[in-house]
Amino acid sequence: MTPLEESHRDEWGRLLALLVARYRRLDLAEDGLADAFEAAARTWPRDGVPDNRGAWLLVAARRRVSDRLRAEAVAARRLPVLAVEAELAEEAQEVVADPGGARVVDERLRLVLLCAHPSLPREAAAALTLRLVLGVSTEDLARLFLVRTSAMAARLTRARKRLAGERFAVPVGAELAERVRVVGEVAYLAFTAGYAPGSGADVLRADVAGEAVRLVRVLRTVLPAPDPEVDALLALVLLQHSRRDARVRDGRLVLLPDQDRTRWHHDEIAEAIGLLTPLAHAAPAPYLLQALIAAEHAIAPTAAQTAWPRIVARYDELLALGDSPVVRLNRAVAVGEADGPQAGLAALAGLDLPGHRLPAARAELLTRAGRLDEARAAYDLAVDRCGNEAELAHLDGRRAALGTE
Repeated sequence: MTPLEESHRDEWGRLLALLVARYRRLDLAEDGLADAFEAAARTWPRDGVPDNRGAWLLVAARRRVSDRLRAEAVAARRLPVLAVEAELAEEAQEVVADPGGARVVDERLRLVLLCAHPSLPREAAAALTLRLVLGVSTEDLARLFLVRTSAMAARLTRARKRLAGERFAVPVGAELAERVRVVGEVAYLAFTAGYAPGSGADVLRADVAGEAVRLVRVLRTVLPAPDPEVDALLALVLLQHSRRDARVRDGRLVLLPDQDRTRWHHDEIAEAIGLLTPLAHAAPAPYLLQALIAAEHAIAPTAAQTAWPRIVARYDELLALGDSPVVRLNRAVAVGEADGPQAGLAALAGLDLPGHRLPAARAELLTRAGRLDEARAAYDLAVDRCGNEAELAHLDGRRAALGTE
């Protein structure tokens, strides 16, 4: 990774938060920072990488914002021209000298929470958060959300317009808790989209999922006080993300029981277990229970040694918090492992879900139960409903293994 790429990854959200706090305009802040990175791409290879990359980028961004403000005849009232250069350099040095300081943390929190404003639909909030906080490009966002780049650009524009005039402030009390919950939701939405592509050839998009992990880390870093559910969310995504290199073999999907566990990222598993340990006696909550389920898979020496009864019990706790067809589907799969395929099929009875996952799960259980004609029909339905090429290839292979009637 080049110094410029490292700076984009590490500095974008931090610097953008400072610029938005200063100018209260997302358009100015984004455009100015993008121009600064373009300038760095031109000048750093020629003049050398500056010792203080963040300071260089912040100065360059603010110069460009100042130029635009002057062109709009606003700078005469807000930024005395003669004082600009010295002020920019002094402030940038202060900010970069203490990158984890209270001011920077506070401004990043403001930006994260602004993107979770209740006026925004969840997908728009997710896209805007990844764009502004992490600097994910519009093109990559379009790929993540399976839309054209032009459609994603329009979505981001509409989201920015909805936020025009909103207070760039940290809410308190119940409003803060609700905003934090929304940020968690949009981060997990982006994460799951990376591992469950709905269509196309991708088996997974681990890079996008990795950006969502980074967003959860940012949220956890900038919160004014520890939040157990955010800790649980970070543990959950770390546990799931730790298996990324084992999920694919020769371009084909590899299910959890067949994965090479030596390819799992055990440092991430250890970090997740460390986050979950203090929460062992915490009140049941969705991310916590899902993380504890993922941890059961992570700590099992082999797939055959997975503690399926404990996993079923966790799913029962999840259902007690709120009924969900997806949770019921996952619970039925666990029941099938714990008590046999007939019990799993009984747990699926009456369940209705769009897409291919329900008939695929039913087909697996029917195959294990020896009900092959029914299994073939279930696989045919799953194949008909599946739009992802990698998953379709997996289903075709499982169906072909059953032979013909």
